[in-house]
Amino acid sequence: MMFGTRTAPEDSFDIIDRAVDAGINFIDTANVYGRGDSEKATGEALARNGKRDNIVLATKVYAPMGEGPNQSGTSRRHIVEQCEASLKRLQTDWIDLYQIHRPDSAIPIDETLRALDDLIHSGKVRYIGTSTFAGWQMVESLWVAKELGLNRFVCEQPPYHILDRRIERTVLPVAEKYGYGIIPWSPLAGGLLTGKYKRKEPAPKGSRFEGKESERLNEHVFDVTEGLEPLITEKDCTMSQFALAWCMNQPGVTAPIIGPRTMEHLEDNVGALDVDIEDGDREHVDRLVKPGRMVSPFYEADFAPPQFAWLG
Repeated sequence: MMFGTRTAPEDSFDIIDRAVDAGINFIDTANVYGRGDSEKATGEALARNGKRDNIVLATKVYAPMGEGPNQSGTSRRHIVEQCEASLKRLQTDWIDLYQIHRPDSAIPIDETLRALDDLIHSGKVRYIGTSTFAGWQMVESLWVAKELGLNRFVCEQPPYHILDRRIERTVLPVAEKYGYGIIPWSPLAGGLLTGKYKRKEPAPKGSRFEGKESERLNEHVFDVTEGLEPLITEKDCTMSQFALAWCMNQPGVTAPIIGPRTMEHLEDNVGALDVDIEDGDREHVDRLVKPGRMVSPFYEADFAPPQFAWLG
């Protein structure tokens, strides 16, 4: 299980401390989260608790960090500039895993890989990865890296959860074939798999879908969450714990990324480590959402360049 930081709540230091004490040693963030605030909070927390050396620290680059064409994308200029900025905010001399946040059709992948390879040789980055790449883009990057003798991407960070299993079609098979680590983001489907949304009831106050209509929150979602109730009752766990346990125990998955905003959320998420997933549980889920299918379009494949509003 990985710990992801997207915001910087007042108690973020305590939450990160507790996550590390619970045995989570992999922290993921991105330069664009809060336009650097998430990286700053992460850096300050690790500096305060003195546990940087025990942590695998990951961040990402791609999204706009300012106005103008040179302030976004995967060009050499943007990658190198943002790496330096991330190092300062994170208060570290190196980034363990530096990831391309989204594929960039405007920049040749060889330019991106050469820039990342230079950062590895300089000691500022240890490993490189991608996020939300399609299977063919993963294979293309492997071919280019091999042809040019460059360091290759070692992991992919895709959206993956019970309600959206589309990466099982190509991304997971490519990862297993070529030795990619898979670290899924949003394993709780943006909160849809926490149990807080109920059929024919208004969304809870302060929740992501409060007062909003969305194709993500549809009747099929309730069919699935209600269908999970027998398993949750049998295992005496919460829905979020079951969803996390299912994700982390799927073939090919290295570790899902959790993003708790409160200490209560963190304690609940950590409890997923004690939930056993058996073959019968997987078969039950398969009947609710067939392998490779989705009932809630959390992210549109084949991973076309997205709008940036969600990155805010």
